[in-house]
Amino acid sequence: MTLTLDEARSRAASIRDVAYELELDLTSRETFECRARVRFASDRPTTFLELRHAERVEVTGAEASYDGARVHLGGLERRNDVRIVARLPYVTDGEGLHTHTDPVDGETYVGAYCGLDVAQRVFPCFDQNDLKAPIRLRVRAPEAWTVLANGRLTARQGEVRDFAETPPLPPALFVVAAGPFASQRWEHAGRPFGWHASASLAGALRREAPWLRRITEAGFDHFTRLFTEPYPFDSYDQVFVPGLNWVAQEQPGCVIHREELLPLDGPTRAEQRFLATVVAHEMAHMWFGDLATMTWWEDTWLQESFADYLGYRVAEQAMGVDSALADFTVGSLPGAYLADQRRSTHPVAMRTEDVPDVAVAVGNFDSLSYAKGNALLRQLVAWLGDDDFLAGVNVYLARHRLGNATLADFVAALGSVTDRDVAGWVRSWLRTTGFDTIRVTRDAGDLVVTRDGSRPHRLRLTSYDDALGVTGSTLVDLRDEPVRVPGGATLLPNAGGETYARVRPDAASWSALTAGLSGLADPTARAIVWTTAFDLVECGELDAAAMLDLAARHLPAEAHAGTVVSTVTWLQSSLLQRHVRSADAGQAVRRLASICRAGLTGTTDPELAVTWARALGSASADADELESWLAGGAPPRVDLDPTLRWRVLRRLAALGRVDADRLAAERASDGSQAAVIGEITALAARPDPEAKAQAWTHLTEGRASNRVVGASAVGLWDVEQAELLAPWVELYAAQGPLLARTREGSYGQLLGQAFPQLWLTDAQLARFEEVLAGDVPTVLRRAWEDRIDDARRARG
Repeated sequence: MTLTLDEARSRAASIRDVAYELELDLTSRETFECRARVRFASDRPTTFLELRHAERVEVTGAEASYDGARVHLGGLERRNDVRIVARLPYVTDGEGLHTHTDPVDGETYVGAYCGLDVAQRVFPCFDQNDLKAPIRLRVRAPEAWTVLANGRLTARQGEVRDFAETPPLPPALFVVAAGPFASQRWEHAGRPFGWHASASLAGALRREAPWLRRITEAGFDHFTRLFTEPYPFDSYDQVFVPGLNWVAQEQPGCVIHREELLPLDGPTRAEQRFLATVVAHEMAHMWFGDLATMTWWEDTWLQESFADYLGYRVAEQAMGVDSALADFTVGSLPGAYLADQRRSTHPVAMRTEDVPDVAVAVGNFDSLSYAKGNALLRQLVAWLGDDDFLAGVNVYLARHRLGNATLADFVAALGSVTDRDVAGWVRSWLRTTGFDTIRVTRDAGDLVVTRDGSRPHRLRLTSYDDALGVTGSTLVDLRDEPVRVPGGATLLPNAGGETYARVRPDAASWSALTAGLSGLADPTARAIVWTTAFDLVECGELDAAAMLDLAARHLPAEAHAGTVVSTVTWLQSSLLQRHVRSADAGQAVRRLASICRAGLTGTTDPELAVTWARALGSASADADELESWLAGGAPPRVDLDPTLRWRVLRRLAALGRVDADRLAAERASDGSQAAVIGEITALAARPDPEAKAQAWTHLTEGRASNRVVGASAVGLWDVEQAELLAPWVELYAAQGPLLARTREGSYGQLLGQAFPQLWLTDAQLARFEEVLAGDVPTVLRRAWEDRIDDARRARG
């Protein structure tokens, strides 16, 4: 049972002045106890609190009944004081009070990772954004544990910790992280700051602590200069937690990151760039989402688009991440363009009635709300001007501090600082789907830029000479009338990534740009060319072989680490899985391996050498070469760290060269959580029916954790094993809806992400369409339809 828009509106109209006092007892390992005091005013005699899967519920202070999902309250008065004692189960799927035992040292960690429809698995609440409330928390946990929450610790006696009352929060932003964490703490800007990780990662945390502190302080100080509203919470902790489903979550005062972002072997430069952007993204949420919170889920963009835009912006301006726009362009934008062509496409700012319940809202945390929204905000800044944009943002935050807001509120705030037609811009960009195409043609020696579409674009046109040296770069407004660029050998539109549009250079320019791609000086311009090439493949205008040719000519010479990682990832996933038939998969994988080998042997940069080695270790068909790496013959400038070692083992398993006993021995010698997941992935990758059956069991059995489910799916599918995998494609299609119905929460998303990652035959695609004609749960339906749309488009 998920909350509907009508229910949320009705409840918000009758309930106000909510406050929570919570006590969580985490001393039992079987279940946990929650004692909740919920005070609120009501204009109606009945309402309900969400509380899912409680094993025992006792209610005082109101008439009550419990149906397993909601506590129905009756006999309410103008002011109410309801007390509930409940015993609830721990979970291993990341949605609820998640529990994890570290295989390294046997230590236990517990975390309340909330979000859409999740807080109700931890405590009884009015689980909707526009019923924000202060939360006062007490936690009982083993004395040796560190316990972190939204507010700072105010008192401790034995097992009991008390935390300061928070400002008003929606229940989805509640957090607890508890266990024997290693910590790095300090004071900054008059507040306690900290980074925390599992005890087994203490060495990695110490190693990265100076850098983590530097980017945290730099980002925090930059945000407090951008925004006139002060940071609204009393502390700023960040925790690497086990089992988190998202990359990170913006819980106020205590941001949580998945622990895989802190590798034992040290992050590569590309991984550091990514983590810095994530840190900035979640920090932006302290204002966008936490201080001012969207009223209902149609305005997901009011937090995610802003955090995505500001994350890249602040990472570059304050945290030392050079050319972050290139990372965004080649790493995130291709997914947005793809999503905008699916049947599930939606405006960045949806109509309220188009999100009738929370189940629909889950699907809208997608590339359109993140990457496309980021790109549209970048265009808004280019059109409006940075000063007016920030002035409007600060009006918006001041007007809605600690409250809720809508698109109309944001438009009004911008309109108060400019005489430009903000509402018209919103109609053109935020309320529409799809994207325009920027085309370049030649006429009488001039280059002519036109727009297929209806949106006004402010974008940069950059001209190059025959050697691809910049001869001119101009910011122009492109509407109905063409823009003429006199002379010039080559022109790249949107060279600065100011707008969201498909780019189609003229034939001569495209030929020059692709011939000299690695010689373009600007990383963002190169990223625009790579992204355009991806799009040409997706549109059927460039075949897979030609794309691999382009990559072979230029990717080994690419100096921007983010572009190397994102392009290799796109080739491994999008190209091989959707654009290469199964009969040709082996040849394409070998071609990719040769590209990676050229990159590895050609680079003198140790960081890029690691990136190339990891890519080659995942693609090489030369088992003897890979075995030599494991035996101590790693390539020059490359250490055989655990990440690389497990990639090689997985590839050897897929080649049939590693058996279960050897994988077990490798895992035993490592012992880390990464090794546990590495073993599961490699076991699933083996090319034999028994291995696939075991992976299917892990994927579908109810006891498996979210990490085991994900690893089993990753290992199960292999583009070179299509014939072997045919029975499991059918099993997945036939059993998927039932599995999604019988297991709630994140499992539906995990199951959707487990869609077969290989070329599907027309008959297999038709089979999925047949199943979709029946009863398929919302989250799984969205995932399947998206994958099918991508596959159909790939074959024209």
